[in-house]
Amino acid sequence: MKDLMGLMKQAQAMQQKLADMQAELGNLEVEGTAGGGVVTVRMTAKGEVRGVSIDPNLMKAEEKEILEDLLVAACNDARQKGERLAQERMAELTKGLPLPPGLKLPF
Repeated sequence: MKDLMGLMKQAQAMQQKLADMQAELGNLEVEGTAGGGVVTVRMTAKGEVRGVSIDPNLMKAEEKEILEDLLVAACNDARQKGERLAQERMAELTKGLPLPPGLKLPF
């Protein structure tokens, strides 16, 4: 019975740590770039876009499709960086816990 109570306390502590980490990821920002830095997108590690920066030289009507493609590429770059950051934080949080390989926690 002692082990069960200890396990329950561990689970509650882990749940709180996960909630704290989720909140932290909402505040951490990553930056994605495309076109050698002519388009930059800032977003949270949870994927909320916070800002976009576009080099003024791309603001030409005939460059519209290029700009659209660069925006998509920069968003994807930032999203991948955010996912990587979240995975790193999760690895730090769960270090030493006997979790099965490949277990996806709620992210």
